[in-house]
Amino acid sequence: MHDWYSSAMNPLPVLFAGLFALGFVAHASDLIADGAKVEILGEGYSFTEGPSADREGNVFFTDQPNDRIVKYNAADGSFSDWLKPSGRSNGTGFDAAGNLLACADEKNELWSISTDKKITVLASDFGGKLLNGPNDLWIRPDGNLYFTDPLYQRDYWKRDKTMQQAGQHVYFFDMQSKKATPVVTDLKQPNGIIGTPDGKTLYVADIGAGKTYSYSVKPDGALENKTLFCEMGSDGMTIDAEGNLYLTGRGVTVFDKTGKKLANIPIPESWTGNVTFGGKDRQLLFITASKKVYGVKMRVKGAY
Repeated sequence: MHDWYSSAMNPLPVLFAGLFALGFVAHASDLIADGAKVEILGEGYSFTEGPSADREGNVFFTDQPNDRIVKYNAADGSFSDWLKPSGRSNGTGFDAAGNLLACADEKNELWSISTDKKITVLASDFGGKLLNGPNDLWIRPDGNLYFTDPLYQRDYWKRDKTMQQAGQHVYFFDMQSKKATPVVTDLKQPNGIIGTPDGKTLYVADIGAGKTYSYSVKPDGALENKTLFCEMGSDGMTIDAEGNLYLTGRGVTVFDKTGKKLANIPIPESWTGNVTFGGKDRQLLFITASKKVYGVKMRVKGAY
C-alpha cells in the first residue's frame, strides 16, 4: 500500500509518470465480459487494500486506517466486518488450509489468521531488528511465501519510525523453520508482489522506481534471472488464467506475460490500491480504490 500518511514518501508522481510514458489509453474490451461495466460494490471506507478471495470466492480486504478486515460475500454481495482490530493489516493471502495470512503493519508483523480468527504471529523481526513494515505477500504452491518490506512511516507506530533494516527488501519466508531470508535487496521500494500458479515466476513492483521485475523462483526460495517486466510500478497485483498481469495505481493496467500493455481499466478514484479475482466463478475483478471498492465482470478468470 502506498503511504497515505506522509507525502514525503509518496510514490504517486513516479508511478503516474510511468503510466503516462506508457501511453494512457483504455482498451479493455477484450478482457471485460460483454456488456459489463465497472461498478461500485461498496463505499464508506477510509483506505481499502489487500483483497484476497477464499475457496467460495468471497473477498476479504483491509481498511487499514480503520484497523479492520472486511468480508465481501460472493453469494449476496453483502459486506461485514470480519476482524476488528486487525493489527492494521495490509496485504493478505489465503493458504491451502484456509488461513488468511496478513501483513500486520501495526507492530511490523506477519500473521496467520485461522478460520475461527485465532492469530499466530509468524514473523516480527529479522536479524534481531524489527521489520520495516510488511506490506504485501504471495504464497507459493508449496505453502512458503514471499513478502515485501518497504518503509512507510505510520503515525500509529510507537517504535522509532526510521528504517529498521539495512534496506527495503523482499523476503522469502519458510513456513517450516519460520525463517525469513532477504532475497531481493537492490530495489528502491518494493511493494506489490504476485507469482504464477506453477510457482516458477515471481513479479515484484518497485513502486519507488516506477518499475516491475520478474524473477525465476528456485525451490530453496532464492530468486534468479531478474528481468525488467515493464516501466511501471504498482501498489498491488494480480494475475489471470491467461497469464496477464494486473497492476494498480491510476486505475488497473493490464500487461500480457511478455510485458506488453494490453489495456487500462479506468477507476474514478485518485488511487487504486489493489486488485484480485473473486466471485463464485473467479471472474469478478475486485478492485480496492481509496474509500470504495469496485467490481467488473471479466471474460477471463483469475489464476487463483
